[in-house]
Amino acid sequence: MTDPAESGPLGAGLGERNGDGEVDGDGEKNGTAAEGPAMEPAAVAELADRVADNVEEVIVGKREAVEHVVVTLLARGHLLVEDVPGVGKTTLAKAVARSIDGSFKRVQFTPDLLPSDVTGVNVFDQSTDEFEFQPGPVFANVVLGDEINRAPPKTQSALLEAMEERQVTTDGETRELPDPFCVIATQNDVEPGQTYDLPVAEVDRFTKKIRLGYPDTDEEAEIIGRMAAGHPVEAVEPVATIEDVRRARAAVGAIEATEELREYVARLAVHTRRHAHLGVSPRGSLALLRAAQARAALDGRGYVIPDDVQAEAPTVFAHRIRSESGGADGAEIVADALERVPVE
Repeated sequence: MTDPAESGPLGAGLGERNGDGEVDGDGEKNGTAAEGPAMEPAAVAELADRVADNVEEVIVGKREAVEHVVVTLLARGHLLVEDVPGVGKTTLAKAVARSIDGSFKRVQFTPDLLPSDVTGVNVFDQSTDEFEFQPGPVFANVVLGDEINRAPPKTQSALLEAMEERQVTTDGETRELPDPFCVIATQNDVEPGQTYDLPVAEVDRFTKKIRLGYPDTDEEAEIIGRMAAGHPVEAVEPVATIEDVRRARAAVGAIEATEELREYVARLAVHTRRHAHLGVSPRGSLALLRAAQARAALDGRGYVIPDDVQAEAPTVFAHRIRSESGGADGAEIVADALERVPVE
């Protein structure tokens, strides 16, 4: 059985660069270094509130879900939104991109979509007698993968390198993606006969998985009123810049997480491995720590507390767990871990 100490140096060197300009710990490149003075946690909290308030101009009554998106963005992660059609998943992604003045691209996943339709392809230019790379929609700050589970696994896997390494390799040449880079994928859960399961390796690359849910009566009436004259997302104005996001991410990476806190995260992960067919990986543990750092920053704190970990664990851990047939689902196993694993 795996012990916490065997899960690797969780959180060690978090936010530090090695000699190759990469973040030690999970091999992820941070891309362009943030410029300007360091952002204090209070400033990160103010930025997050500003973005969340702006997104709520078009996403009514879903403050918690919007904050999950902001946490994911600040934690340098990706988001999977599983829900029924028509509850605002696409609008959420567009509103976030507009709020940070970032580039936005949408990919409609279909059974006939090819991997090159996502990442890009080299096209022969007869005028120059050379191949020219035509970038795919993945080259954007916020990429919406709409109904990602409608495409077969081969096409879904086109995102694996992009999500983990923030780069795309075509015909032996590697190209870096924009910084920041965030995938917000939606998943249709009402037509299982017409969809494909996401590969476990891809699911593990999503920092969080959330649901929006239906609005209540008053919220739906408000939505109808706002959209009667046109879609309000087109009127969303930026309230932050890409450079603001880079600086906020750097500040989140510097949020203090003590050794005891990191061990607590590791023990939670080990508990899931002992009580499920497939438990949380070290990548998932690191994702939880980063999300907890972002949650602390949203509260204006420069340090992580166990409450931050406990608040983020359900949306970070549950979708990574595969239980035995007929056994407890991921959410139940995470809830059990939070109840039974002590904070030391």
